Amino acid sequence: MSRVQLALRVADLDAAVDFYARLFGAVPAKRRPGYANFALAEPPLKLVLLEGAPGEATRMDHLGVEVGSPEEVGAATARLADAGLATRVEENTTCCYAVQDKVWVTGPGGEPWEVYAVTGDDRPELEGEKALERSAVGGDGGCCAS
Repeated sequence: MSRVQLALRVADLDAAVDFYARLFGAVPAKRRPGYANFALAEPPLKLVLLEGAPGEATRMDHLGVEVGSPEEVGAATARLADAGLATRVEENTTCCYAVQDKVWVTGPGGEPWEVYAVTGDDRPELEGEKALERSAVGGDGGCCAS
């Protein structure tokens, strides 16, 4: 199974979680300091919320396609390279409180896209905690930058 990922940088994470929970009728699949995600079956979407600067307008952080295995990431890497796209591979990297294998490409407007597979959880002891100073994804989004 694969699904599209939309990562948004939001000024008020609690308000965004509340809004998207009501919009999709779902609870976050993961909630950590500075971070939340919704893993939706319908529509097939991984909505990632990254806490940004207070008062900042919501903006797209990056886009992605979540796939089921590292082998699928490898196949995507080969397909993208064969299509003439510059790729950047990251294996066994920790990002957004998950261990992942991924490949990055950049769209014509500078938009970062990743194809990734989650291979493990990171910092599960922080589940439900909201203290931003403990966040591994706060600030400028260096964790998920292409």
